[in-house]
Amino acid sequence: MNGFMAALGSPHFYSAGSQDTNNRFAASALLYGSPVLVPIPDLKRTDLLLMLGANPHVSHGSLITAPRVKDDLAAIVRRGGRVIVGDPRRTETARAYEHLPVLPDGDAWLLLSLLNVLFDEELEDRDACARQATGVRTLRRLAAAFPPEETASRSGVPAPTARALARDLAAAERAVVYGRTGTCLGRYGTLTAFLIDAVTLVTGNLDRPGGGIFGGSPIRVDEILRLSGLATYGRTRSRVGGYPDVLGTFPAGVMAEEITTPGPGRLRALLVSAGNPVSSLPGSAAVDAALDELDLLVCIDLYVTDTGRKADYVLPATTFLEREDFPLPFLQNHLTPYVTWTEPVVPPRGEARQEWEIIDDLARRMRLGIGAFGPQRLAHRLGVRPSPRRMVDALLRTGPYGDWYGLRRGGLSLRELRERPHGVVLADHHRTGTLRRRILHKDRRVHLAPPEIVAEVERLAAAPAPPAEFPLRLIGMRELRSHNSWMHNAPALMRGKRRHTARVNPEDAAEHGLQDGALCRISSAHGSIDLPVTVTDEMTPGTVAVPHGWGHQGGGWRGANAAGGANVNLLASPDPDDLEPLAGMAHLNAVPITLAPLPPARH
Repeated sequence: MNGFMAALGSPHFYSAGSQDTNNRFAASALLYGSPVLVPIPDLKRTDLLLMLGANPHVSHGSLITAPRVKDDLAAIVRRGGRVIVGDPRRTETARAYEHLPVLPDGDAWLLLSLLNVLFDEELEDRDACARQATGVRTLRRLAAAFPPEETASRSGVPAPTARALARDLAAAERAVVYGRTGTCLGRYGTLTAFLIDAVTLVTGNLDRPGGGIFGGSPIRVDEILRLSGLATYGRTRSRVGGYPDVLGTFPAGVMAEEITTPGPGRLRALLVSAGNPVSSLPGSAAVDAALDELDLLVCIDLYVTDTGRKADYVLPATTFLEREDFPLPFLQNHLTPYVTWTEPVVPPRGEARQEWEIIDDLARRMRLGIGAFGPQRLAHRLGVRPSPRRMVDALLRTGPYGDWYGLRRGGLSLRELRERPHGVVLADHHRTGTLRRRILHKDRRVHLAPPEIVAEVERLAAAPAPPAEFPLRLIGMRELRSHNSWMHNAPALMRGKRRHTARVNPEDAAEHGLQDGALCRISSAHGSIDLPVTVTDEMTPGTVAVPHGWGHQGGGWRGANAAGGANVNLLASPDPDDLEPLAGMAHLNAVPITLAPLPPARH
């Protein structure tokens, strides 16, 4: 895809990352000089895990691959450690451990208050700070303005609780802070991701066993991305909004205006691969209308989705059982170093083809060379178009565990992986002490006070009070049998009379005249949706949770269409100016809303 777009000379490349995790990559670029250098929590060796906005009992982990994550979390407690789950909702994970109620979008306030206590009470690991980082003095000054007594109203965490948590993080032999999607979708997502790593470093837990560690890979992923020019942040900026690219992609939240805004570089044709932007982008109504102005819309997918119903062409893709697979981008996220290759189980049905084959065939007919990095570019110049299978084999064999084409006995190759279909465990744990050689900043140090973060802290400090006319805050949530806008078309996953509801605290339900099961209207400054209410004390007062991915209107997505529900993204702002400034992330959490009862639906 990257090579195809580069060959076309088009900057209009978007990904689901701006609805999910791009600010994590932006934070890594600022901290380490590399957007792909992302620490993972060393669950198997930690004594204290603070999780913010993560629900691995349902998600099974995000930006970390831990096949038995429930067992890994339970083991922390069994060996005498603690798991603390910061979230506005008492999630499935929070019910199993210590729940720390945090207000929606309150994570940055909490983290700055923790840093305030660590520095003010001289609890920081001075050796780690001096050895690993620059900007510690500036970070100390910034945190001084956020004592827990001042942040409690914004974070939702009482001052004594925040102070005790900071002391516990400092006192633990091995501790780590881990944040995921819930921390990414507010107005300060990049700042929050940055501060998560800052707290881990300041307590002496970055790049050490039991802390935040940096995974290795049997393929030289860091070098490939660096040499290919794909590991970028801020190299270019979007035509609409001027947002920095993250890994070569722009925020999907500007896509609608890129289509409708006249002038040079206007987006006129769109190829959507395994995506559903009509459902998944903020301001869905604006996206839906903008697609009608395209000259060409092509979708590669398994179904005719909400987006596909508007397409000029729908190209059938293979399911996971019909294609080969190799999880290259996620190899560094495996908690246990591990590698596997998957062969197709059944032949493709009908005209279905793998996505790379579709893109490659298009490029051939357009006479485009789409080499993404050095060896592939050279192959194209020689008239050879290597398949991913051949490229994976070459990268495995020349990687740190490779057989070097027979020069290293017992090394990895694609043949070796095919003969071991359950995969290969490479080590019990990832190596630590590797950070200094992997940082791309010239001084080989973690930068704790880049100008962009200083400005974000100042923006946070000047944040206005929430609007009184919208007294509640909307958050998203994961469901065990849903995944973004997928899976509602699978009958087995829709059993049990599943329905889409808004989860509301009993106090808020009583105040707004709502009863369990009653229909309500949820309104924001940008739209409204109607849903039944589930009254539950799992919600903290003032917060409403609505799962995303419902409200389908796909042309051929019959099961999902019949499931009903509403598209929660209709409540989000379609204005590109409302995106998070450092990564262009959509503002989908802590959306100001109000509730109103509706009369029962007539049958």
